[in-house]
Amino acid sequence: MDGGAADDHSPEAAISRWKFAVSRQYQHMLDKTTPHVLRRWIGCLVVAAVYVLRVYLVQGFYIVSYALGIYILNLLIGFLSPQVDPEIHDGPTLPTRGSDEFRPFVRRLPEFKFWYSITKAFCIAFVMTFFSAFDVPVFWPILLFYWVVLFTLTMRRQISHMIKYKYVPFSFGKQRYNGKRAPAESTSPTVD
Repeated sequence: MDGGAADDHSPEAAISRWKFAVSRQYQHMLDKTTPHVLRRWIGCLVVAAVYVLRVYLVQGFYIVSYALGIYILNLLIGFLSPQVDPEIHDGPTLPTRGSDEFRPFVRRLPEFKFWYSITKAFCIAFVMTFFSAFDVPVFWPILLFYWVVLFTLTMRRQISHMIKYKYVPFSFGKQRYNGKRAPAESTSPTVD
């Protein structure tokens, strides 16, 4: 009985309680930012601008920037892809005719996780710019050219996939039918 009480006052238990409280507070802050999409993305752009300014002023860390670009490209593909790949799935997942059953577009990577991963990646890359071990000397125009080619080929493949399986991962405004708003049950299949 006394062993359990002694464990509650040990340094490991205190550190564990502190870590739990910090993680709970951090999750609470993240939960509060969920509905503020525009503000979150503006904050992400500010973090990205700070990173770009840091790399520009230091004139280095091009390998870190290249790895960051590849990671963001990977996240973008997940954001633009449906959760269930139509190539692998046996039946149709998205309606192709007006008489088909409505199924909303569900992303493989939801918008919030997309934003969170990009913001976290920029923060990690920013911290890496303070360690000279990550400043590998490279000829940056080759890395930039290679990334642009990789981006072009990847996006061409993704767009052809979207066209082939007739899905659009974005919706702009409310859907209209003959100049009038669509009924509530026939919402856009591209809503998150």
